[in-house]
Amino acid sequence: MTSLETLAGLGGLARRQGKVRDIYDLRGDRLLIVASDRISAFDWVLPGTIPDKGRVLTGLSAFWFGRITACANHLISTDIDDAGLALSDVERAALAGRSMIVRKAEVIPFECVVRGYLSGSAWREYRAGGAVCGLELPAGLVESDRIPTVFTPATKAESGHDENVPSARMAEAIGPERTRQLAELSTAIYVEASAYAEARGLILADTKFEWGLDKMSGELLLIDEVLTPDSSRYWPRAGYVPGGPQPSFDKQFVRDWLETTGWDKASPPPPLPDDVVSRTRAKYIEAYEILTARPFPWK
Repeated sequence: MTSLETLAGLGGLARRQGKVRDIYDLRGDRLLIVASDRISAFDWVLPGTIPDKGRVLTGLSAFWFGRITACANHLISTDIDDAGLALSDVERAALAGRSMIVRKAEVIPFECVVRGYLSGSAWREYRAGGAVCGLELPAGLVESDRIPTVFTPATKAESGHDENVPSARMAEAIGPERTRQLAELSTAIYVEASAYAEARGLILADTKFEWGLDKMSGELLLIDEVLTPDSSRYWPRAGYVPGGPQPSFDKQFVRDWLETTGWDKASPPPPLPDDVVSRTRAKYIEAYEILTARPFPWK
């Protein structure tokens, strides 16, 4: 199968490349989003790939877009043939399972993060001052504790880390009514998805949503990926014990291995060993199969 990197000039379409996704302008009111197998950690795109990671992200996003009824979303199709492109068999095979044809949207420049557990940057903020994004939390909490569900927006950084900000800052930028709407919708989706995940044996500790306005109609749309292991923190419910980090269904093996290498995080990262690649791939696929209750079709 050809590498996605060889498809840079796909059909002569303009392409924008992110850390993980390649976005092609289908002209008119549609985009083609292709999820690669690239993986990033500590703000670096790592050498090598995690095979089929992009297919997990695309498959899970499509699954959740199909379940969420609280709002409209940008997904039109995951069938690459619906893009209307003249593709070779090699190109079609490379794009299969990792492509989303979507409506164009004006992206709202904030990550809409919802948390039900104290982890990651929220845990660091809480330790420093007892609050997250300006929201006071109960005293005496420990890492990975259950907390009241909170909306904690973040700025969308072009490079480096997103920055957690109070909702008031988001309201100053996009207006209080839009901020309230996004907070309510994001929280409602998180609560619904959390209940579903728990029934499947997973804890949805936190997640981030992206939103945009349809460029033709102005309709509010849920966009990008949704409730995937790259945008969400999933933990196994069995064995959950607050007081420290929890095992997760994402690139934890990659981060853990990088921490053992002495890499300074300021120079190009080392290549991943085969066992880290295979274990990370297995975790992504496990998340897909648990959440969708069906076999991963690209084994």
